Amino acid sequence: MLQSETSRLKKNNFDLLRLLFAATVCFVHADELSGYTEIGWISQVLSSEVAVKAFFVVSGFLIFMSYERSSSIPNYFIKRIRRIYPAYVTVVIAAAFLLVLVSRFDYREYFSVDWFKYLAVNLVFLNFLQPTLPGVFEANYFTAVNGALWTLKIEVLFYLSVPVFGWLFKKISRTWVLLGGYVLSIVYVLICNVLAVRTGNAMYAELGRQLPGQLSYFLGGAFLYYHLPFFEKYAAYFLGVGVLVLVVDAFQPLILLEPFALAAVVIFFGLFFYVGEFSKNGDFSYGVYILHFPILQIFIQYGWLRDMPWLYLCVALLVTLAVAVFLWHGVEKRFLFKGSHYISKRTLS
Repeated sequence: MLQSETSRLKKNNFDLLRLLFAATVCFVHADELSGYTEIGWISQVLSSEVAVKAFFVVSGFLIFMSYERSSSIPNYFIKRIRRIYPAYVTVVIAAAFLLVLVSRFDYREYFSVDWFKYLAVNLVFLNFLQPTLPGVFEANYFTAVNGALWTLKIEVLFYLSVPVFGWLFKKISRTWVLLGGYVLSIVYVLICNVLAVRTGNAMYAELGRQLPGQLSYFLGGAFLYYHLPFFEKYAAYFLGVGVLVLVVDAFQPLILLEPFALAAVVIFFGLFFYVGEFSKNGDFSYGVYILHFPILQIFIQYGWLRDMPWLYLCVALLVTLAVAVFLWHGVEKRFLFKGSHYISKRTLS
């Protein structure tokens, strides 16, 4: 265990923050997928992009902590696989089989080459290669089965990168490695943005959203984990400067500072003003995140509660939460080690 680890890590708000971030993405998608004008304010007030970036910040903080606490690299990877893959596989396979019920094709046309391709590439996180299923959601504004899964391949690549960073830490100064990776990530985004403007090709902007473009947020969280005593000592200053940078960034982009500013704000609220054992009944944030998109798509395809957008919003979110609870207790929890803090009542693993 690192000396930088403090008692504050035993009581934190990260589970609550992740659920709030997942709910934010869900709310924004409920608006964007439906196009209902009555709830159009959601996308003006909330940002799924910021929520995803905040997810990556929390991952950087907690995943490097998990790595440092693991007895070996294989143990680290086993913990990561058991945490995300069982639920992910369940959602992908369930969608592949159950959505035949909403397809415009009969089962003989549905279970086709495209169906097998969807199943194969989505099971290995390559969702962009086949985001749709035959005859499913074709009349919806977005035809993807689960457009939220694009971040999972980035998360998995983050997991794979951590031991590499760990090796570099032993060869070079940890601080310089983290700062170097942070700067290179931002340079990559800048290059992609310049190419997008000069060529008019939106593909470059999309590439900027992928790895290593998101690495700066992940490493921002990692930096604050490894420098936790310093962060705690000057937490108020980190928060104040972080908020100031984010406010200015909303009007004048500060691309070099924004990822670290977001990391400072997110980690501050993750560690301070503890609200209690929020996830004592389970961590439903991951389930909400990977389940909400197809559930919303079904509501939209059939026009359920179209004339009552507010009721559509509430019912769709409640259905998503209910299925997420079932996914946690039926799948996720069963694959966790007994030492997991969700199993051992807040004893961090």
